[in-house]
Amino acid sequence: MIFEDRKFADIGNTVSLQYSAGIYKIVEWADIVTVHAVPGPGVVAGLKAVTANRPRGGLMLAEMSSKGNLCTPEYQASALSISKAHADFILGFIAMKPVDEGFLTLTPGVQIASKGDALGQVYREPREAVRGGSDVIIVGRGITGAKDIHGAVARYQQEGWEGYLERLN
Repeated sequence: MIFEDRKFADIGNTVSLQYSAGIYKIVEWADIVTVHAVPGPGVVAGLKAVTANRPRGGLMLAEMSSKGNLCTPEYQASALSISKAHADFILGFIAMKPVDEGFLTLTPGVQIASKGDALGQVYREPREAVRGGSDVIIVGRGITGAKDIHGAVARYQQEGWEGYLERLN
C-alpha cells in the first residue's frame, strides 16, 4: 500500500481537484492519504467524491508531535465526529494516543536516537508509543537518516514489538 502524507486541508472542491487532477493525480496511485479536520466534513466528502470506486482511505490528523500545535481536545472531538460520519473512508487517526476503538492509531514523531529537533519536533520512543496504544508507528528521520537503513528498520521493528508485548501484559 502507498501512504501519501499529503495532509489535505481545504474546502471540498479544492481537495477534490488536488487529489484527482494536476500533475500528480494522487487518487490514482495513493491508497491512503492524510486529512485535517479544520475545513470541516467537506474535506472528506471532497476526497471521497473522486475515488471512482477505487479502494482508498484517509487518516484523520487528530494530534501532532510538534510543540505548540493547535490540536486541542475540541479539535480532536470534531475530528472524531467527522471520522465517524465518514467511516467508509477514514481508517484511523494520526495521533499520539488512541482516539476511538473503532479506528486505527498511527503515531508520528517516533525516534530512538533523539528527543526532538530545533524546529519543535518532539520524539517518542517506539516502545513507549506502542505501549501507549499505537497500532502503527511513523518513523521518518530515524530511518531515512540512518547510515544502516536496514539495521534501523530492524531495530524499530524490534522495539515496537517489545512495546506491544509489554502492552499485552
